[in-house]
Amino acid sequence: MSYYFPILFFVGAYILTYFTIPKIIGLVEYKNLMDNPNSRSSHVRRTPTLGGVAFFYVLIFALFFLRNWCEYSEAIYLIPGLTILFIVGLKDDLVVLSPYTKLIAQILAVTFIISNESFTIHSLHGFLGIDQIPVVIYYAVAGFMMITIINAYNLIDGIDGLASIVGIVILIIYATIFYMTKEYFFLLISLTLNGCLISFLKYNLSQTSEKIFMGDTGSLIVGFVISILTLKFLALSPEKYDSLPFLIENIPLIAISILIVPLFDTARVFTIRIASKRSPFSADRNHTHHILIDYFKISHRKASLIIGGFNLIFVYLFIILGSASYNFWLVTVLVITVIVLGYLFYRFDYSFANIRRKIRFKRRIDDVKEKSKNIIGKNNE
Repeated sequence: MSYYFPILFFVGAYILTYFTIPKIIGLVEYKNLMDNPNSRSSHVRRTPTLGGVAFFYVLIFALFFLRNWCEYSEAIYLIPGLTILFIVGLKDDLVVLSPYTKLIAQILAVTFIISNESFTIHSLHGFLGIDQIPVVIYYAVAGFMMITIINAYNLIDGIDGLASIVGIVILIIYATIFYMTKEYFFLLISLTLNGCLISFLKYNLSQTSEKIFMGDTGSLIVGFVISILTLKFLALSPEKYDSLPFLIENIPLIAISILIVPLFDTARVFTIRIASKRSPFSADRNHTHHILIDYFKISHRKASLIIGGFNLIFVYLFIILGSASYNFWLVTVLVITVIVLGYLFYRFDYSFANIRRKIRFKRRIDDVKEKSKNIIGKNNE
């Protein structure tokens, strides 16, 4: 493949998104479709949303030119899934949908992908002693994995720049992987979406009237594409993995490390909500990024860069370990990391149940202090 194609798709996506976003902002403001801040919002003023509209049309445009680049007609299978999530995300940004409605749409979108044989995972290549995978197990695991990734990415879109920066990091890694394995269709998809996100980031971090959010329209689409890239990464043929700098049996753990930020944050908030006897889909300000800006008073930009930097460093560490270490040691490092992060962020639990516990505890301390003062006062008399 000529080096001109990656540059062309990346730059083309960047330029198209850059000049489309102002048009979307103008239309949203004209139609008064702004995102109004509420008690859970991290922004304080009405802000245009629907930035993901640009992602959708740029990806569809790219897929038209890439339709002959794929061996199993993957481009045709991506279009209906992208369209379903675009429509659902758009409606959710305009008229809030229930989580279950979005879940049904995600299942439909994912069905198109896992029905294409290019994404079939035949083996885990010895990961935890597992080799061949029955087709029925593949459908169940692949569907669950894709839906988890879509929702995990959707949930981290809570502060300025975070979803974009994390998405950029993940897509850079996948672009590198697919370049090394000569999967050029997925390389160009990664670069196209990355061009969209880098261009969008300028507007998302803006403090002027040009500010815009990607909304569910964007986060569902980006999460969907990342889930597709992850599934393809796991479904590569054994000879493709020979060109990658890590052991073949460590592939599933490398995939988890690439997605560590959205997966850890989702697992954490779901666990806290269930422990508080609330629906895992209920809203709160208990995400990792909320803790950084609420508890540590870090700006949105710094919090996003810290989290994105952690994602990049963690993947780099796992690639180094995965080049020489076997499953046991990588699993050990992963479990220890999750436990340490879980403990650190549990201390800053913003769930209502934990807040009530803290309030009750503070009141008891205040009562004890008051009683102590009264006793000391009487003794002095």
